Amino acid sequence: MLLLLMALGSTIGVGLFLGSATAIELAGPSILLAYAVSGIVTFIVLRALGEIAVHHPVSGSFSVYATTYAHPMIGFLVGWGYWTYWTIIAIAEVTAVGIYMQFWFPGSPQWQWALAAILAMGGFNLLAARVFGELEFWFSLIKIVTILALIALGTVVIVWGFPGDWKPLGLGNLVDHGGFFPNGIKGCVLAMQMVLYAYVGAEMIGLTAGEAENPEHTLPRAINSFVWRIALFYIGAIFVILAIFPWNRIAVTGSPFVEVFQRLGLAGAAGIVNFVVVTAALSSCNGGVYASGRMLFSLAADRQAPERLGRISPQGVPRTAILFTVLVGSLGVAINYWAPQQAFEYLTAAVTFIGILIWLTILYTHACFRRRLGAEGVAQLGFRMALWPWSSLVAAVFLAGVVVVLLAGEETRLSSLLGLLLIGVITPCYLLAQRRAAAGLLGR
Repeated sequence: MLLLLMALGSTIGVGLFLGSATAIELAGPSILLAYAVSGIVTFIVLRALGEIAVHHPVSGSFSVYATTYAHPMIGFLVGWGYWTYWTIIAIAEVTAVGIYMQFWFPGSPQWQWALAAILAMGGFNLLAARVFGELEFWFSLIKIVTILALIALGTVVIVWGFPGDWKPLGLGNLVDHGGFFPNGIKGCVLAMQMVLYAYVGAEMIGLTAGEAENPEHTLPRAINSFVWRIALFYIGAIFVILAIFPWNRIAVTGSPFVEVFQRLGLAGAAGIVNFVVVTAALSSCNGGVYASGRMLFSLAADRQAPERLGRISPQGVPRTAILFTVLVGSLGVAINYWAPQQAFEYLTAAVTFIGILIWLTILYTHACFRRRLGAEGVAQLGFRMALWPWSSLVAAVFLAGVVVVLLAGEETRLSSLLGLLLIGVITPCYLLAQRRAAAGLLGR
């Protein structure tokens, strides 16, 4: 259950509550198609990861799997890339906190809220793991209940109409304002990077596979149920929003969820929903710090990071790795000071680019895993990828296409190039680490 809550908590956050506004502006109602297609690709990646994790359950999964089945350098790149990935996600989520807080404190410095949020989540992660689990449980529960309430209320309005009028609203808003593709197929394609960002974090299901009880049962169940839950939350919520209001009337500043309640005349409820989206962002940041700390700890255990980062506190928490993650995240908050208006877009583009590289690596590692097992070994797997290799090929082509979109876009090109620069920095670090490890000097 904790695995599912961690993945849900990390995935249902900024991408849905804030990023959906920008995606809707680009694609209009066709954003529903973008969420559906991206959801299918997410499922394929999770099934590929799940197939390996059930057969070989370990902590720090992708880095260990890439090292074992592909190449040690790929494992090093994945490990440090994933640490960077989640650290940037944490910064993006607290950036959203700064934006959301403007609802109550207009004109307040965005960077101060962001800094306070990442320090607070870092503090919670330094406590015992059960404290993290308890916090994540309540964060996730708040988000899930709110989304279900929105879907239920929206369904009533669509079927029976607004209170006092009670004329069925219907689904006309999905096609009456420029059609289902108001900005053409191009608009839907351009929104893919924002939509895909909404799904990052799903792979966290495999991160702690080694700590799960009965992984051969819990992991498949978590992966399969995760997909339909995400489909309900994402597609269901966005469907209701777009059916109630014309897509071109949904603001691109703030959260469309808050706007829905405001336009329904529930000003008090809008404040409650704003609180919910703040907790959603904090939840994703919380999960980001957790994932980054565990990945850094795993790298240290495999002698791919300084040994001191593998130290454990008396509470069983990788304290040094978490402190290092929070320090880097706090420095990253500076983007909220220098470019508060563009901070969210810059960060999400960088995260999406790195996340896609991680997902492509998972698909490649899965292919290497199957090659290592051979036909006889694959036939004995209890949890297998459907329609392999075609499913993996389709997912890889889709992800590569989103990379092209990111590199082609003027607003996302720079952040994406920074992702390539990251690979250029990590590669020589791997060679240096290998040389030092061979000499027995790592961590000294």
